Amino acid sequence: MRRIGGVVAVCVLALAAVRASAGEAADAPAGGPLVLAVHPYLPAAEINTRFTPLAEALARALGRPVTVRVGRSYEEHVAAIGGDSVDLAYLGPATYVMMVARYGAKPLLARQVIGGDPLLHGEIIVREDSALHSLQDLAGKRFAFGDPESTMSAVVPLVMLRAAGVPQSALGRAVFLGAHRNVALAVLAGDVDAGAVREEVFVEYAARGLRALAHEPPVADHLFVASSTLPARDVDTVRRTLLALPQSPAGKAVMTALDPAMTALVPVRDSDYDNLRALMQAPAGGAHPHR
Repeated sequence: MRRIGGVVAVCVLALAAVRASAGEAADAPAGGPLVLAVHPYLPAAEINTRFTPLAEALARALGRPVTVRVGRSYEEHVAAIGGDSVDLAYLGPATYVMMVARYGAKPLLARQVIGGDPLLHGEIIVREDSALHSLQDLAGKRFAFGDPESTMSAVVPLVMLRAAGVPQSALGRAVFLGAHRNVALAVLAGDVDAGAVREEVFVEYAARGLRALAHEPPVADHLFVASSTLPARDVDTVRRTLLALPQSPAGKAVMTALDPAMTALVPVRDSDYDNLRALMQAPAGGAHPHR
């Protein structure tokens, strides 16, 4: 009987150990790293440097690794988050609008605020010594855009040019150079007569000899979204982590890494981008650019 009792005791202990192990496994983080995707608005190495502190902060909050992935193009980036092949994404305004139109809504996380301004600004630029002084002057001229799906380097300036009576077909030559900085450098070098960039790039290069020909209509700034397949608990954790960044020195350091001028991450609604949708859907002559 003592032997039977001993065997039973061993079995009970073994069963308890199995149950404890199963409980630990249930509490442990499941799955591999989450992927934070970013469109290639800057060189890949610079994007990785900027977004790695954020990925590390999210990893601590989620209890699982988060890796940064730079899209090969804006189009590929939209397809990745639209098709739920990445978990989290940082999107420009136009790419967000296009993604929703093609793939449907995604869980919204936060929208960035730069320098206290929740809107994104852009400039149509020329060399400081250029004889061009209006959008109408661009007819027959060489114009540089960034990526075809970039908000301030293609989508909005094309709307402005159409409204000014200078559609893309009326330009002497249109080139798409991918990155905003490539556009600024092409204008400075005289390879093109004009181009379009986001405001921060214009400010970065203005002292080298650039002038703003026209200001682009401001739109709601860049935002973070989640995959439709990311568990709701993780979506909530990421959203709370992003919105809490301005509240601590460590969080502010993460924002400064993303953009030295970033002052906040705020709640975001799909309707924040309705004015951009209206611009993108405007017929020729329907937009109102301003100097």
